[in-house]
Amino acid sequence: MSFREKSLWVMLLGLAGASAFYSYNVASVNQVLQPDIDWRAMSVLPPMVGLFIAAVVVLVVFSVVGHAVMAIVDRRTGEDERDRLIALKGEQIGGFVLACGVFFSLWLAVISSGNFLFTHLLLAFWVLAQMAEYIAQLVIYRMER
Repeated sequence: MSFREKSLWVMLLGLAGASAFYSYNVASVNQVLQPDIDWRAMSVLPPMVGLFIAAVVVLVVFSVVGHAVMAIVDRRTGEDERDRLIALKGEQIGGFVLACGVFFSLWLAVISSGNFLFTHLLLAFWVLAQMAEYIAQLVIYRMER
């Protein structure tokens, strides 16, 4: 595998892990702090913001450590035209997923009174768009072998 493919795997696994950490903990916090509130009226609470910051820190640490290990083990090579075209195709797919997420999030913002669902649907599609971009690039790399 090239350095770029390994980098995509590190980022995909880090993003999946940080997202799972955040989702699990937000569900737990929400169940404790807002158990009887209608789902359309829930709000983002300060502990959830702290969990988001913790998830970002987990992602950054995982990414830095993963890339440092890769740089030590494998000699880094520069990007070529093929890498740029694969990245462009992945970004196109990720952009489509993100556009759909923004549309659904705005629609949800209109029908709900709280900001919890809007915020988390937008965040979920942001993560899904990034994961779709990484997966598309990995699939293209695998298909070209």
